[in-house]
Amino acid sequence: MAKDEINAFLGAGTSYEGKLHFEGSVRIDGDFEGEVSSEGTLIIGQDAKVKGVIHVGQLVLSGNLRGTIEAREKVVLHRTAHLVGCVSTPSLVMEEGSVLEGQVSMGTVPAEALPEAFAETAENITPTDEQSPVQY
Repeated sequence: MAKDEINAFLGAGTSYEGKLHFEGSVRIDGDFEGEVSSEGTLIIGQDAKVKGVIHVGQLVLSGNLRGTIEAREKVVLHRTAHLVGCVSTPSLVMEEGSVLEGQVSMGTVPAEALPEAFAETAENITPTDEQSPVQY
């Protein structure tokens, strides 16, 4: 099987709720809610709506995704992508026009711990004389 070959496909007009475990690559063009777990690549098409917890090797997003994302290799957001949530990945590629609302960690913090980690960081920041608020 070729590395780029798609092993499974959830087409437009299809909805699925539950857990998805796979090897290789899977493409979602419909609606999915649940948990995704794989070392492979998850491709979310332009018209797809996905909500859940995602643990994959790579995520390629063109549609809508809301949730907690941990991609061990890379996250790619195409210009039509809209991602809302917490993202943990060593590499983030965003095309102009893509939207990312949430928190991003490109270090060692797992996605599930991001809200807590960001809250702790914010609590420990105290302005100094050198740190004045941005003036507009």
